[in-house]
Amino acid sequence: MGVDEMALKYSANLTMLYTEVAFLDRFAKAAAAGFAAVEFLSPYEAGVDAVKARVDDLGLTVVMFNLPAGDADAGEFGTLGNPARRDFFRCSFAQALAAADRLSCERLHAMFGKRAAGFDAAEQVDCALDNLAWAAPQAAEAGVTLLVEALNPIDWPDYFLNTTADALDIVVRADQPNVKLQYDVYHAQMMEGNLINTITDDFLTIGHVQIADVPGRHEPGTGEINYPNVFSALERLGYEGYIGLEYRPPGDTDASLGWLPREARGQR
Repeated sequence: MGVDEMALKYSANLTMLYTEVAFLDRFAKAAAAGFAAVEFLSPYEAGVDAVKARVDDLGLTVVMFNLPAGDADAGEFGTLGNPARRDFFRCSFAQALAAADRLSCERLHAMFGKRAAGFDAAEQVDCALDNLAWAAPQAAEAGVTLLVEALNPIDWPDYFLNTTADALDIVVRADQPNVKLQYDVYHAQMMEGNLINTITDDFLTIGHVQIADVPGRHEPGTGEINYPNVFSALERLGYEGYIGLEYRPPGDTDASLGWLPREARGQR
C-alpha cells in the first residue's frame, strides 16, 4: 500500500485485534507479529497489574486507553459530558490516571458519552468543559494528554459527539495544551469524508489517530478509503504520534496485517 516503513508509528489495538484469544494473550500475539506498541479500550477488567506484567515481559509500549466507560448495563459509554455523573467521572479519572502511571501510558481517551436524559446540549458541553478544566492540569502534571473523540451515529446511536467539528469544539473551548483530538479515520469517513483536508486543517489539535476501512471496519485496503494518501498526508505534516489499528479483521488477525510491512510495526 505504499506504507513508509520508517516514518510512521503503529500500535495494535488489542480490543479489536486477536480476538481469537483471551485479552491477556493478545499481547504476546502482537509482539510476535512485530509490534512494539499496543492500545486498548480498557485495562481494568483484566487488571492493571496483569497488563503491566505482560507489557513488561514483552517489552511493549502502551500508547492509549480509555477512562472507565461507566455503567455498561445501563448503556453508558463515557461520562465526561453527563452532569448527573460528575462524581463518577472524577473517580474514574483518578482510576485511569493511576493506571496510566502504572503502565507508563501518555494518552487517555476521556469519552464524552451519550446524550443524557434531562439535560440540554449546552448543559452537557458545559459539564464536559468543567470536567476537563478540573482534570487536564492533573493529567499535565503526570505527563498525560487527554483525548476527545467523535463517534459516528450509525454505529453509536445517541453518542453526543458525531463529527470532527463537534469534538474539535470541545478541544478548542477546553483551551488546555494537553487536551487533544482523537481522530479516527473510520468514524470520520462514516460521518463526513474530506479526510485529508480535515487532517491538514486540524493537525495541530490531533493527539492520536486510529484507522479502519469503510465499509465493514476492516483493515486498510479492504474498502473505499485511500490509505496511501492518508498516510502520505500524515507523513508530510510531520505526525509523530501513533496510528492505532482499531479495525476488525474479517478472519485471522495475522492474515489481515499483510498491508503493513513487519518492519513498520516496530517503530517507537
